[in-house]
Amino acid sequence: MKLIQQIAMTLLAMIPAHAGITQTLSPREVPAKAIPVPGTVSPEIQKQIAAPLTPTWNVIPTTADGWREQVAAGALAAEKGIPALLKKLNVRVEPTVIDGVKAFIITPETIAEENKNRLLIHVHGGCFVSSPGLSGTVEGIYMAGLEHVKVISVDYRMPPDHPYPAALDDAMTVWSATAKTHDPKKMAIFGSSAGGNLTLAMVLRAKRDKLPLPAAIAPGTPMSDLTGTGDSFQTNSMLDNVLVASGASCDQRAALYTNGHDLKDPMLSPVYGDLSGFPPTILTTGTRDLLLSNTVRVHRKLRNAGVPSTLQVFEGQSHAQYYRDINAPETKEAFDEIGMFFNQYLAR
Repeated sequence: MKLIQQIAMTLLAMIPAHAGITQTLSPREVPAKAIPVPGTVSPEIQKQIAAPLTPTWNVIPTTADGWREQVAAGALAAEKGIPALLKKLNVRVEPTVIDGVKAFIITPETIAEENKNRLLIHVHGGCFVSSPGLSGTVEGIYMAGLEHVKVISVDYRMPPDHPYPAALDDAMTVWSATAKTHDPKKMAIFGSSAGGNLTLAMVLRAKRDKLPLPAAIAPGTPMSDLTGTGDSFQTNSMLDNVLVASGASCDQRAALYTNGHDLKDPMLSPVYGDLSGFPPTILTTGTRDLLLSNTVRVHRKLRNAGVPSTLQVFEGQSHAQYYRDINAPETKEAFDEIGMFFNQYLAR
């Protein structure tokens, strides 16, 4: 009987949707299985893929002080590696304040000739709660050092003390100020994870407020849909060793940011916004990324809106692993792709 049912379901699935027969859309059951580390990536990325799950992936503080302690510990750990990174990439980082917003100026020792008059604005990740201060500059340091371009990294306010729209307000303050002193046609915005979300939201906000738009953007693995919608939330659950699973720490941090607002508000979930008129966009993700669907949905919506958009997907990588190891060749590949994309669309 079970075999007959399986055959019937298979035949039903083969019937065209326009045939007028109502089909039951059942979830697919997948047996438990072990997923090997791919041998087609660099040893450095293999090491990342084989690493255990992020230790705090499901450690959820119950108080504001608990969150502050967890964030501070993570920031301290990240900052320990920054001096060596700065030395290796010949980059310096200087704190600054732009119209009342904290930021960092990241300057490579050598600026490429084509980038002499260009400026990139960086918005860091951390699920809207983590990576304060210097710890949030890592991705910006990679970009400045590998692509030889000046970067301003926004140290935006974050929960639990400053929920939405504080982060977006701060990022827009920096954008508005720098767009007055620099030519927006020579500027781009980039950032990953929550930074990818904010990159997209900044363009939506600039469109709404009739502010200048950047010449290009690079939202990496953006948290573009905070409702938890997306196939990869299921298919890559427990396979992504950074975010790990839907509903875990990152989503809980995002909930501190959204603070009860409508999650389908495009300023919180940009994939639901009007992406027409967006600047050329390059998106980055990996095949094990929990936010793979968030990324490809934005890419497809941009393409449907007629926006020049490139999608780079790295084999085996979990969430934002393209800037976890400066020695991984895939890291340079990722930033070089973004650098070439910016070079194509930014004026000199």
